[in-house]
Amino acid sequence: MEGSIPTVAVIGAGLRSSVYAAEAKRTGAARIVAVAEPDPSRREWFAREYGIEPDKIFDDWTALLDAGRLADAVIVATQDRMHLEPAVAAADLGYHILLEKPMAPTEEEATTIVEAAERNGVMLAVCHVMRYSAYTRRLMTLLAEGIVGRIIDVQHLEQVGWWHFAHSFVRGNWRREDESTSMLLAKACHDLDWITYVMGAVPRRVSSFGSLNHFRAENRPEGAADRCWECPLSSSCAYSAKEFYLGCLGDPEKEFWPLSAVTTDATPAGVEKALRDGPYGRCVYASDNDVVDNQVVALEFPSGATATVTVTAFAALEHRKTRIFGTEGSIEGDGRMLRIHDFLTDTRTEIDTGDGDDASMAGGHGGADEALAEAFFRAVREGDPGLVLTDGRASLDSHRVVWAAEAARRDSTVVTMGIQGEAKR
Repeated sequence: MEGSIPTVAVIGAGLRSSVYAAEAKRTGAARIVAVAEPDPSRREWFAREYGIEPDKIFDDWTALLDAGRLADAVIVATQDRMHLEPAVAAADLGYHILLEKPMAPTEEEATTIVEAAERNGVMLAVCHVMRYSAYTRRLMTLLAEGIVGRIIDVQHLEQVGWWHFAHSFVRGNWRREDESTSMLLAKACHDLDWITYVMGAVPRRVSSFGSLNHFRAENRPEGAADRCWECPLSSSCAYSAKEFYLGCLGDPEKEFWPLSAVTTDATPAGVEKALRDGPYGRCVYASDNDVVDNQVVALEFPSGATATVTVTAFAALEHRKTRIFGTEGSIEGDGRMLRIHDFLTDTRTEIDTGDGDDASMAGGHGGADEALAEAFFRAVREGDPGLVLTDGRASLDSHRVVWAAEAARRDSTVVTMGIQGEAKR
């Protein structure tokens, strides 16, 4: 099919796949021709939106794949623990695969997916969108030009956002490790992948500290109700579901996300019903969450360079912030602006990379989501795996850094990595 518009099947018609599908439709870079989604309302909406023929609409991924190869590529965007079987089966059918991160909760499962793609000669692109942004591309060019000399240290901050954390990791699908995975893998595999990309290597030693510090029963304010809707403290609580989700009404971006994860009825009555009955209406101090809400990862690379990655709930949801310190200069970045200090001339310059200011999923992560989708669809169209910056092996290596960090945190130790050599840059 080289040179023609690729066709795409979608497994899991949730928010993430909807972003990539919308980009395909907006640009004409690909055509969505099949969908598998268990939720009837999501499935019906998706099929209407993309004009999918009735015989290519399925309520289960097994039915879609049992129908044979219906498209050139497939987007696998099921829940984290449900990636293995559809990804392997799709690879065996010859589909090129766009796989939502994290690849899988365990190294064994992730390795199985990578090996399936390699065995079948298909492209596997993992959705580490940060590599694709204009901001990252410009930063990588500057580093390749030697603007800071040899990198000695990196400080990186991921501000999850107080309301985003409450939405996804206290009340939502990623609140419990036994139902999804660790917070670090679910949220910050992006960040550790990005660090390996910037450094051009995987670390040789990893350590980590973190805990579920705040969203615990003992921190519940006196008089707080189990559910926010009837809570007398709702108007004075920073984590009030009632105040937050009602505030999403009338804002198209917030109605797309996060509100659509709460209810498909974007009305005051719809929000009230969802918060009275569903998981998103629970008090953040009376949920069944167990993932950490603050974590620091320390890395040492083969070159001797070091890096720290901080992931915290307790901040505004903003672009990641990074400081890179080198032998000849330093760079500070905030997801859009790059501020460079040249030691030789003692001068400072600023570069606006042009990325959007909205770091949330509703804003496409500042344009990175669209860039990833464009790269994958083009790679399929042109038959060029080199356009994929996040192939299976590169992603597997950076996932291993996450698993090492979690082992270090749980065991209060330093983990020596068994991976040698350079990461893909």
